[in-house]
Amino acid sequence: MAENLLEKLGPDYPFEEGAVLPIDKPIGWTSTDVVRKVRTLMRRLGYRKIKVGHAGTLDPLATGVLLVCVGRATKRVDELQAEEKEYRATVELGATTPSYDLEHPVDARYPWQHITCQGVEEVLRGFVGEQEQEPPVYSAKKLEGRRAYEYAREGEEVRMRKALITIYEAQLEACGLPDEPKVEVRITCSKGTYIRSFARDLGLRLASGAHLVGLRRLRSGGFTVEQCLDLRLLETKLTPSRNNPETNSH
Repeated sequence: MAENLLEKLGPDYPFEEGAVLPIDKPIGWTSTDVVRKVRTLMRRLGYRKIKVGHAGTLDPLATGVLLVCVGRATKRVDELQAEEKEYRATVELGATTPSYDLEHPVDARYPWQHITCQGVEEVLRGFVGEQEQEPPVYSAKKLEGRRAYEYAREGEEVRMRKALITIYEAQLEACGLPDEPKVEVRITCSKGTYIRSFARDLGLRLASGAHLVGLRRLRSGGFTVEQCLDLRLLETKLTPSRNNPETNSH
């Protein structure tokens, strides 16, 4: 489905009828940044009031599949968000950060030399299934009308409520042990799963600490990263040529 859409994309595509654009989100961009960029491209094409939204937030330091819904497709946001996701996560063992990733500096270090690749594989098997997960304090989770990270940045103590999630698969893809305390894990999971929290929990179960140092979303529902467009290519596809100037009639 995504492949057929990408072949048809161009300035004349009827976006008001609805389109789901699979974008390979660049590192450093927020999901809102990507939505804002697509909205700008729509305005260049003459769509002044068209709706644009995304189906499933990716942290700024993550890359990969971000589904951007345009026009009538924005009605599908909840449906698309509910589908399972697949990630490739790089986790550094032996150290923690307040945000569970590289957004904040390391705040504590722990022994990791006792951990083996086989030990990581054994622990990963225990993650598979339905479970309660505590979201990161530095997250966009809403608490009493405010984002959790707003409380955290003000130095307020935040008690996060655990959420029920499902991890369908957690496979060790690469292991730097015993030379380097880094592992790469492929994770298939349900909506609402925080991979940063997964990294923290992995460290705890290995009797150490851990934080996320790299994250790529490989799949969101039926959309894979191989089907995605980068933003520069999308802009090229949606830029009207001189012989086909943009219209203000939408």
